[in-house]
Amino acid sequence: MYKKFIRPVLFCIDPEKIHNLSIRSGKFFALFGLSIVLRKFFVYKNKKLEQKICGIKFENPVGLAAGFDKNAELVDLMPDIGFGFVEIGSVTAKPCEGNPKPRLHRLVKNRGIIVNYGLVSDGAKKVRDKLKGRKFRIPVGVSVAKTNDRKIKGDGSVEDYFEGFQIMKNSGDYITINISCPNAGDGRSFEDSVLLEKLLEKIKKVRKKEIIFVKISPDIGIKDLDKIISLAGRYDVNGFVVSNLTKNRKEIYKEDNLKYPGGISGKANAKKSNELIKYIYRKTGGKFVIIGCGGIFNGEDAYEKIKSGANLVQLITGMIYEGPAVIGRINRELARLLERDGYSNIGEAVGRER
Repeated sequence: MYKKFIRPVLFCIDPEKIHNLSIRSGKFFALFGLSIVLRKFFVYKNKKLEQKICGIKFENPVGLAAGFDKNAELVDLMPDIGFGFVEIGSVTAKPCEGNPKPRLHRLVKNRGIIVNYGLVSDGAKKVRDKLKGRKFRIPVGVSVAKTNDRKIKGDGSVEDYFEGFQIMKNSGDYITINISCPNAGDGRSFEDSVLLEKLLEKIKKVRKKEIIFVKISPDIGIKDLDKIISLAGRYDVNGFVVSNLTKNRKEIYKEDNLKYPGGISGKANAKKSNELIKYIYRKTGGKFVIIGCGGIFNGEDAYEKIKSGANLVQLITGMIYEGPAVIGRINRELARLLERDGYSNIGEAVGRER
């Protein structure tokens, strides 16, 4: 129904307007308790999908990736859509309006989106206050990124990241340090191992029990990735989110909207994301928790990431193209695939690619 009747209408409207409408509608449903109706249609539960990771219980491995609920407005709704966890943000230390509009463009042939938001954020203090003292039905992660300001460079970037971390560190079940956003400042990521080490050193001095992940780009080189893996081991980082948007446009179908700047989400990320997941898992012997992200549209896509080494998966674009029912469908398909392969729990399938 969604793909045949609803999506054609939505795809005639500016994508950012649809995103904003989704946020407002979701808040309305959650505020008035209407989301219980959604639960009956979208939620799928199965014991095979339950895991405990870093002391956090996940009822299923499918999460909402950072970038959709930027300012923690839909956390109460997400369990009723069927998600097992949600990652809000990315949140920046200071408020940021992001890049000029238009900054979202659909790539229908590629089942993707060009994203050039530029880290729109209400700012860490405001987002923290929304979450303060609240209890949630599913785990909530907080993605922290550098404020999108060209004046913030070098050691100033370290201080900005650290400020955001300090403000948000007690606001969720885990913190993701997003060093991979391709749409901020001068368009470069924070995957400089020297700067990252300075940041991790500062975090180490104030860290208590926070669960920390590092989010990487699909375009990262192996030498740079090896340095980050080494730092992660040295500073007790718990894991990685693999991966963010790609800037690589060489291997995708040509479309008119490709003239616009930004990182690309969706199917264009699937292959590279899986390769990086596999590389990290094999290189480290499964030492780190891996959250796989990029190009998930069905249960097979999610299962491929899990078999490559991902403990959990995230998506946004798949939900936009397939509709909110895709979450329950992915979980149902995962349970079927586990049954087919003789696994009693999703954790048994991690890294078991033949």
